[in-house]
Amino acid sequence: MINDGKIIKGRGSQQKAENKFNRDQYVREFEEGLDLEPEINTSTQLIEVHPKTIVNKVDSPDLGLNYSINPYQGCEHGCIYCYARNSHMYWGYEPAMDFESKILYKPKAAKLLEEWLQKKSWKPNAIMLSGNTDCYQPIEAKLKLTRSLLKVFQLYKNPVGLITKNALICRDIDILRELAKEDLVHIFISLTSLDESLRRIMEPRTSTSKMRLSTIELLSNEGIPVGIMAAPIIPGLNSHEIPKIAEAASNAGARIMRHTVVRLNGSIAPIFCDWLKKHFPDRYNKVIHQIEELHGGKLNDSNFGRRIKGDGNIAEMIRQLIKQSEKKFFKDQKMPEYNLGAFQLPGQSLRIPGL
Repeated sequence: MINDGKIIKGRGSQQKAENKFNRDQYVREFEEGLDLEPEINTSTQLIEVHPKTIVNKVDSPDLGLNYSINPYQGCEHGCIYCYARNSHMYWGYEPAMDFESKILYKPKAAKLLEEWLQKKSWKPNAIMLSGNTDCYQPIEAKLKLTRSLLKVFQLYKNPVGLITKNALICRDIDILRELAKEDLVHIFISLTSLDESLRRIMEPRTSTSKMRLSTIELLSNEGIPVGIMAAPIIPGLNSHEIPKIAEAASNAGARIMRHTVVRLNGSIAPIFCDWLKKHFPDRYNKVIHQIEELHGGKLNDSNFGRRIKGDGNIAEMIRQLIKQSEKKFFKDQKMPEYNLGAFQLPGQSLRIPGL
């Protein structure tokens, strides 16, 4: 269901897509216009959901984390390459425009986290916020679910990691500062491009690269350990920027850099290809072929380890750029070890008011 070549401003997806789990789909029967597709609704809808638990066990060996929390499903940031788009289909929505405009939120997230941390079976371990979608996407400014979760982490002194591409994280610097004092927090700012013309269409509702660098600087000056995720690296679009991204982030105070390469798993491939064809028709074939080269001739690779770093000549060139940039701009720097010994059970009398 392509949007007839028109550019939808302010959104990453340029089409409605199919949900493979749905038995029936709306389709266009006649190109002549007898059965025209209705206008795509780009307004954002908030949908309240009530899961029984909030902490997810992460089994993937190449992500470097054991547990994650996602207070939101779907993401208004609209990053065109986002692997989380596929998960939106499990909620009954399509992974393109619905993913960006139908945002599911979990109002009892903090209460569920507290119940989890109070389990006798819980052994202190770092929990990542934004394992799937960004916990600081725009609606967080109003709902403050992430802030309520951070209050629980602070109360129980359980380590937490955060990854975001939104400067809204600076709102919670009061809590993050206290967590950092006891080595209970790691933050990664996703920095994909310094080219604003690319950022605006690839990550349309995210903070500007300038704002992200300012965020890194502010966090770093407060003693909060922060690194960057140069992810995903897309050959032919942003791969040439790696050294400049590393230098800018290092100058702002980032301690380390991590990266992944793009992989177009599941329904992401047609969504990304449609976007690429509309925004970069002259580069379409080059970019697609180079992504295929990263993954053995396919747009996606599901093999652990190889899937996030790629394989072949182009992957090796990216690795060398990363290696040289790390050596030049992040030499001998690292994030502090999480403090797993600070965990405490404060008791019912110290529960956070309002949870």
